[in-house]
Amino acid sequence: MTTSSPAAIWTPPARVRGILAVVTGRGERAPVYERFGRRLSADGYTVAVFEADADAAATWLAGIDDLPTVLVGSDTGAAAVLRVLSQGETPDGAIVAGTPVEVDGADEPTDEQRTACPVHLGVLGTAESRTASASVERAPAAPDLAAIAVPILAFHGSADAVSPIAEAGALLSAVPDLELIETVDGLHDALNDQSHRSVAASVVLWLERLRGGDVHAPVVRPLRQAQGAVGTPAA
Repeated sequence: MTTSSPAAIWTPPARVRGILAVVTGRGERAPVYERFGRRLSADGYTVAVFEADADAAATWLAGIDDLPTVLVGSDTGAAAVLRVLSQGETPDGAIVAGTPVEVDGADEPTDEQRTACPVHLGVLGTAESRTASASVERAPAAPDLAAIAVPILAFHGSADAVSPIAEAGALLSAVPDLELIETVDGLHDALNDQSHRSVAASVVLWLERLRGGDVHAPVVRPLRQAQGAVGTPAA
């Protein structure tokens, strides 16, 4: 599928803090990411969805020069995002979820393998959210991943039977600047599984660090007071 414009887009009610272009996975259409898009747009980020077309998503982001830009991909969309990054595309960052290690285009994950969230299962059950699987691709090999020049935030479910986290983590370890987050007991659709609120919060924290110019510099952090410090009650 090739398109030069997003299939869906959610924009913030006020100031825009950054732009995300989401690339769908196997059998997914734009409504699958409506909850994700609405939540991130409420925090100031425009979210656009491209259906199985990472090249179009990257081209669209390349035309934006006044805001932070981030490519996002889930399932085979994650593999496609990693490919365009390994080929030299340089948005400000990227987010991948459920990165596939082995891909069989005829063997699409079942809804129950994707998510345990009842709301998301309902979305997946609607005709407007699903389509026949397009041609798919594997994630790039380690030498190609090592060429990626932007920071990547990755999510992966610890109970993902479609792409086991140990294998996916080993593959992604070749990315030079990687933050890998495990969703505890999570399934394949890490952006839309039962932990979707915590995942979205982690995405926003990462985006705010990216906006600050150093994705590794915390914006908020725990403050541990030593015994006897000012404000600590005496024993």
